[in-house]
Amino acid sequence: MSGFNMKVTPEIERLTEACKDHTTMDISLYGKYDVKRGLRDINGKGVLAGLTQVSNVQAVKVVDGKEVPCAGSLYYRGYNIKDLTAGFVKDKRFGFEETTYLLLFGALPDEKQLEEFKELLANQRSLPRNFVRDVIMKAPGRDIMNALSRSVLTLYSYDNNPDDISLPNVLRQCLNLISIFPLLSVYGYQAYNHYVRGKSLYIHNPKKELSTAENILRMLRPDKKYTDLEAKILDLALILHMEHGGGNNSTFTTHVVSSSGTDTYSAIAAALGSLKGPKHGGANIKVIQMFQDMKKEVKDWEDEDEVREYLKRLLHKEAFDKRGLIYGMGHAIYSVSDPRAEVLRSFVESLAKEKGRMRDYRLYSMVEWMAPQVIAEERRIYKGVSANVDFYSGFVYSMLDLPLELYTPMFAVARIVGWSAHRMEELINTDKIIRPAYKNVLPEAQYVPLKER
Repeated sequence: MSGFNMKVTPEIERLTEACKDHTTMDISLYGKYDVKRGLRDINGKGVLAGLTQVSNVQAVKVVDGKEVPCAGSLYYRGYNIKDLTAGFVKDKRFGFEETTYLLLFGALPDEKQLEEFKELLANQRSLPRNFVRDVIMKAPGRDIMNALSRSVLTLYSYDNNPDDISLPNVLRQCLNLISIFPLLSVYGYQAYNHYVRGKSLYIHNPKKELSTAENILRMLRPDKKYTDLEAKILDLALILHMEHGGGNNSTFTTHVVSSSGTDTYSAIAAALGSLKGPKHGGANIKVIQMFQDMKKEVKDWEDEDEVREYLKRLLHKEAFDKRGLIYGMGHAIYSVSDPRAEVLRSFVESLAKEKGRMRDYRLYSMVEWMAPQVIAEERRIYKGVSANVDFYSGFVYSMLDLPLELYTPMFAVARIVGWSAHRMEELINTDKIIRPAYKNVLPEAQYVPLKER
């Protein structure tokens, strides 16, 4: 009996070429039929595909009847993200749970509501009996996102009422997933770290009285220790990644899959599959890897001419991965500024001082102001280019000693809140399955009998 084929054979290579020969389309056809590639117009603006009240992403303003780029703004349920985070920071408290309440229920909680909600999440912050042993520890994968998806789909079997899409039941499922995503992510990494990398195994239980950010650091670290600043900045990073409109790939996936009437576990697993893609959730990993290469190639990190030359080499496909990109710079929507990056930047220096990483911080700061200049000069692009949230989030995660394998799962720990809010919104407001149209551009063919081919 032949086993599961794990190799690309010459036959597979040949069949691949046949697939390409009969599948590749003339790109000009998209213009001919006015089809928006990637559901975006020629200027990169997304095609309007739905309505939402969960969040609003603003990057343009109307002046004299024309849209012009402006400083980016992000609103959660109508509240500016800068105002929300400023409130948490001023009070010196964690904001993840409060922001979760806001996104799910559309209003800021009062003190009593917040305490009750925090207790609700804390009480659900546990996994089914033997789940860690029977699911997470068995066949641990090299990719934590895939392990996370597997865990989510397996939880379907532990749910007594998994297919019920009544609103109370879906909300119950979403709250449960929000509560346990940190456990699934960290435990998935610990299993990988032990069984794949041969390191020591640590499984720490969460504490009900701690915030989401505190529990993540506590469960991840062998000694369970962390500073208040570390937890506060991780909390902030999670809040900034919670939600970003209905049009981003993973959230749109949530809407599409939810519109079919499927169960919550399938919908969230689909969103996880989308987020795993390097064009979506893995961007901050590329930033870290780019800076690692830069620090090897640039002898003097404070020499502006040397750094500028390296950035030029990046754009000319002569450095790092030779893709011609400066990772962490620019965004599909924001041009003048990314508000999430602005919020995160204001705390990065404090963490860099605590961690003894000021030399790295100065290099990041130099690249942030220099890269837009280099891009404008080399690419003749005069549209605004600025640092996006990935530029600093990767640096923050590295200072928190989060392994690279957990960068995208941390994104998921945050974005599960937004996905949940959008799933509820889809189920409440829409009764039609999402079904866009594709135009066939292949002419009809005459069938040829087998013996005549």
